[in-house]
Amino acid sequence: MNIDDFLAQLNRGESVIGGSQTHQMMHKLSQEALKVTVELNGHYHTPEEVRELFSRLIAKQVDATFALFPPFYTDCGKNINVGKNVFINSGCRFQDQGGITIGDGALIGHNVVLATLNHDVDPRKRSKMHPAPITIGKDVWIGANVTVVPGVEIGDGAIIAAGAVVTKSIPSNVIAGGVPAKVLKKIDVS
Repeated sequence: MNIDDFLAQLNRGESVIGGSQTHQMMHKLSQEALKVTVELNGHYHTPEEVRELFSRLIAKQVDATFALFPPFYTDCGKNINVGKNVFINSGCRFQDQGGITIGDGALIGHNVVLATLNHDVDPRKRSKMHPAPITIGKDVWIGANVTVVPGVEIGDGAIIAAGAVVTKSIPSNVIAGGVPAKVLKKIDVS
């Protein structure tokens, strides 16, 4: 299995069976991600070097306006897509096998977790994993210590309050918060 086949399977939402060829590719990619994240997190890098390392991690060039404050952690990296003027603060953890897309102008706060895999609920099949993407719209602000679970879309201009656990999609131009996150207020954009 090559990386294109791996990503295509996960992006179709097909489950990953523990021990399968897909699962083995997942482990191989995690080892590659560990090497790059250790290099990224191990000592100071200029903003340009951070962009270079993050581009290597996700296997595509990020825009010159992208910024990230390490440390940053991922167990794959190859299914992350970021727009322009994106900022990711320190301590974030992205489990991106199911796909993470971050729109232009998004701000990701400290210690945000974006998780795109769930294990099977049947204990006899717990090693089976189910991918689902996370999509973060343009100009979204995700506060510190937020967790976003598989299959969630966050609409353009939304704010997710610090500490929220986002289990369902959030519409555009609202403030959402809580556990689980709920819409608290609409944002006037007139």
